[in-house]
This record gives sequence, C-alpha cells and structure tokens, in this order.
Amino acid sequence: MEGWAFKRSSGRKAVKEYWDVEKNGQEHFLERGERLIMEQEMQRLPAEQLFQKEIDALIANETYPIPTGWRMSPRSVLTYICGGKSGDVEITPKYIGHERLVEIAISTLVTDRALLLIGEPGTAKSWLSEHLTAAINGDSTRVIQGTAGTTEEQIRYSWNYAMLIANGPSREAMIPSPIYWAMEQGMIARVEEISRCASEVQDALISILSEKRISVPELGVEIPARKGFSVIATANTRDKGVNDMSAALKRRFNIVVLPSPESLEAEMEIVETRIRQLAGNLDLNARLPEAEVVKKVCTIFRELRAGVTLDGKQKLKSTSGVLSTAEAISLLANSMALAGSFGNGQVTDADLAAGLQGAVVKEDSKDGKVWEEYLENIMKKRGSKWLSLYQECRELNG
Repeated sequence: MEGWAFKRSSGRKAVKEYWDVEKNGQEHFLERGERLIMEQEMQRLPAEQLFQKEIDALIANETYPIPTGWRMSPRSVLTYICGGKSGDVEITPKYIGHERLVEIAISTLVTDRALLLIGEPGTAKSWLSEHLTAAINGDSTRVIQGTAGTTEEQIRYSWNYAMLIANGPSREAMIPSPIYWAMEQGMIARVEEISRCASEVQDALISILSEKRISVPELGVEIPARKGFSVIATANTRDKGVNDMSAALKRRFNIVVLPSPESLEAEMEIVETRIRQLAGNLDLNARLPEAEVVKKVCTIFRELRAGVTLDGKQKLKSTSGVLSTAEAISLLANSMALAGSFGNGQVTDADLAAGLQGAVVKEDSKDGKVWEEYLENIMKKRGSKWLSLYQECRELNG
C-alpha cells in the first residue's frame, strides 16, 4: 500500500516523502526528494514564520505558567498580539484596538469553550484568529474556509476513494480534516466565515465542540481530543440571515465582537502599520504614502461608512459597501503599485482617485450618485489640500 506525507522543516523547506506499508504492517519512509522554498519567494508567509523572531523571544523569556498544548503563557500571547517588549526584542502590535477584547479571546481558549469572532468585514477577525493560533501553537495553517460549498466531510473527515474501494476502510484511506488533525494533536483549528456554511455543515460542529471527540463508524472507533484542542471561528455581521447559526451551536462558543476603529487616529495607525508590512513583502517599487495621504483615505471611508462628516455637522448618504479598514489598506497598496509601476514612486492624488472610484462605486448603481454628492458637497469645499484629489476623482466619475 502506498501513500504520501508532507513534512515541514522549520518553515523553510518542504520534504515530500513516500512510504510503503509492508504485509507485516511495518512502516518505513523513503525520501523522494527535497525542495527548498526560500521565504523571499513566498508571496505570503504564515504568521508564525513572518514573526518567528518575536515568537521565539517570547518563548525564551517566558516566566508565567503555560497551559497544556500551548507554547507560551496567556500573558505572552497578549504581548505578542498587542505589542510590547520581550528581552531585547521589540514586539510589534498585530491588533490595534481594545486590549480587553483580546484578553477575553485568549482566556476563552484556556477553557474548553470555542471562540467566535464577529464583526463587520475588515475588522481583523481572520488576522486576529491567525495570530492567536500562531502564538499559541506555532501553526496557523489548520484552516477551513467556510463557503456555500463547504461539506460536512471538510469538517470531520473524508476518504481516498481509490484506496477505500481497493482495501476497504482503514486509517491510511482516511483524509482527516484540519479539525480532526487539531483534535489529535491538541491544537487549535480555525473556521473562517462560518455563517457562509450551510446549516447542516455548521451542526457537524455541535458534537465536536460538546463531546470533544469525532466518531468514525466505518472503523468502529472514536477519536478523542487531546488537551489544548479548541476552535476559533469568524463570522461577518453582514452575513446575518445567510445561514444563521443555531442557538445550540452559539452556546458552544464564547462570542467576542470586534468593532471598527474608534477614531481616525486609530484607523490611520492600523493602515500605516499594515502598509509598511505589505510594502516589505511585495515589490511595489514605491515610497510609503505620506501621513496626509493616509488621512484622506481614512477620512473618506469613515465619513461614508458612518453617514456623517467627522465633525458631525453634515449628514451624508452611505454606500452599499462596507468601506472597511482592510479595504483602505488594499486601496493604498494598489495606489503604491500604480505609482511604482507607472509613476515616479510617490503616491499621487491621481493614484488615489483610481482606487477610490473602484472602492466606493462597486456594488450598487446608487453608489455612483452617493459618491458624486460626496465629491460636490464635501470634498470640493475642503480647501486647497483636497482640490487636486477632488479634480482627479471628478474626472474619473464622469
């Protein structure tokens, strides 16, 4: 019987190995080859690799009790998420917001309850989920992406049907899900956009979260979860009504609601931090946008999102889209790409206008009118600093 396994080695190389299972049941591994994957060649590194130096420093300087299955204490996880210092290593903040919410999320994972992060699109739910698992387990890749096509087998386990037909049910023929692997190893699994999954798929989690075991009737066994196992799920408030979670499933989660940034300054800090990180990972060939550029984008997004100007003096029509912080980050990254590819490397108002047009006017024909009213009634009257951006946006808006 032949199969294959995939082995990680410090995140820098991947070793694909083949094994033969002889008649006496003895397994031996035959190394087929080795291929180095250099970090600079990867478009996006997992959090545990991107911030490995910080994680290693926190583990080395640990002084508090470490829960079973964790690599560091809850206090060190908090430092990793919210920023601080560990020895001589500066820990950059991964989540900028209410520290108490992060404390609640971390303490939930110490217990036997699962964690559900809820918020508007772009409020760093997936980002926080990834970094929590990276700090706690050193592996943030056990992920199930919830979609309308997600099946119950992706939650529990499926089969290699060629092996199943040839030899019948066996452990070798089984394809474990990320949750299955997490249970076996006492780690945390992630379920993204759980409210996008069909109700029957969501319900498959109920027994897993309450009984902490997966039954495999084909093999006549039950797989119990090791200490340290938990689940972090995320859900968008905009998806409410798509596939509402049952009360029974909600009771298995401790729910933390992540709000949008409280102030313009906080949102600017988030955007600037993420843009610096993206610029270091992508070949944008452009200088970081100036603070005034970031302020303009965040101001427009916050005003259209809230339906009122920042000073509260004038009400506005809101767009059908969310215009989240994550979209502001993407807009500025795209503007930097335009400036680096077709300009002098400095983000201009023309680069910003191209991104704003696509971000604001995209989901509804009415958004074009909302954007036009904003240009004429708000941006046009803001003085010389906004005049160039107004003219560029007006030209694109027709």
